[in-house]
Amino acid sequence: MKKFLVMIILVGMSIGMAKAQVTLSLDQAIEIALDDNPTIKANDLEIERYDYVYKQTTSSLYPQISVSGQYSLAIRRQEMAENLSFGGKNTFNATASLSVPLFAPSVYRQMKLTKTQMALAVETARANRIDLVAAVRASYYNVLLAEQSMKVLQEAIATTERVVNNTKELYENGLVAEYDYITAQVQLSNLKPQVLQAQKGIEITKLQLKMYLSIPEETDINVIGSLDDFRDIVLLDTNYDVDLSENTTLKSLDLQSELLDHQEKLVQTTRMPTIAAFGQISYIGQERVNLGGLLGGMGGGATTENQSKFWWQYPINIGAQISIPIFAGFNKTNQIKAIRNQRAQLDIQRDYAERGVKLQVQQAINTLLTARESMLSNELTVEQAQKAYDISYARYSAGAGTILELNSSQLTLTQAQLNYSQSIYEYLSAHAEYEKALGLDFAPENEGEEE
Repeated sequence: MKKFLVMIILVGMSIGMAKAQVTLSLDQAIEIALDDNPTIKANDLEIERYDYVYKQTTSSLYPQISVSGQYSLAIRRQEMAENLSFGGKNTFNATASLSVPLFAPSVYRQMKLTKTQMALAVETARANRIDLVAAVRASYYNVLLAEQSMKVLQEAIATTERVVNNTKELYENGLVAEYDYITAQVQLSNLKPQVLQAQKGIEITKLQLKMYLSIPEETDINVIGSLDDFRDIVLLDTNYDVDLSENTTLKSLDLQSELLDHQEKLVQTTRMPTIAAFGQISYIGQERVNLGGLLGGMGGGATTENQSKFWWQYPINIGAQISIPIFAGFNKTNQIKAIRNQRAQLDIQRDYAERGVKLQVQQAINTLLTARESMLSNELTVEQAQKAYDISYARYSAGAGTILELNSSQLTLTQAQLNYSQSIYEYLSAHAEYEKALGLDFAPENEGEEE
């Protein structure tokens, strides 16, 4: 889909000052929105951040190695007794330390907590994706509704123009009164402002769709399909279950409860001992001092020509360290009580939210079923209105009907067609809201095909 976006940009650049035109299917529109929406991008970065946090936590279990070096110059050496001092003026010290955690329960629990935080971030991203998909669907259906309404009005104008021309011919031949001709013209004039209004409606709905898709306003977009096409697709789905297992609100609350469990256990791990192994090696060089004069001429500590100026030694230490917390002033106890209080609040919210979600899904199903019946009823109404218009037109052409009867049947037919289009839109929107309430992920029809 990113290739498709690049294609849009290249087309816009290649045509220079001309207005770029892009034709989109519903799946393409949704995929573009998911690729370019700022909220979705921020969610992806948040998930990536928790991946770094998890790696940062696991690094506490790795061996810790440090190296240090020191040089000191004794301006005045320490004296052990009057006029008796030890140590050379120049001292070198290099130390390497190694620490390996053997038992660190708080780190293990922190790793589990971070994984749950990442899962919560993923679920938040999924919720935003589902909301965005529902918004794009509604906007796409809105464009189709505006275009289909325009088509109905254009057909009404074409039909009315035919009536006007027919009435004019009858009037010129003296078969109908001038009133009929004027009435037909008024009927035509009344329809033209509605067409202009429908044109503005198409522009506004496309602007809204382009906003969701992050497409420049100067780019002209065309949508593929019609309301009838999508109506036939979702009309096949008649199994409306109330399965809340994928609802994003409830899943997020469950993950928050799991986080509180980890936090409580994390506090409890701070009461447990930690064990670590360590090792240290030092390389110390100290300037030799001639102690012969200080020891009564016995020659002890005298420096010979074969000896180095510095005395080097490398002590090595290894061991294990255990840290056992004994008492922290009831700090941990109060932390655990506070977390349990939060979990009790969350359980109440979870129960209330579940009842609310069930009601939301049931309302979505009721709206869906009502919109379905309304759509099927309006479909029959259009057929009847079309028959009524054909009869009234035949009667008027034969001189048996009146222009008022013909205009009335024309208005009834146009309104029935508009109502039918509106009912399809409401049915499709209700179906999108139903899928949103259940937390169903977007699955394109051409999934698995190469772009």
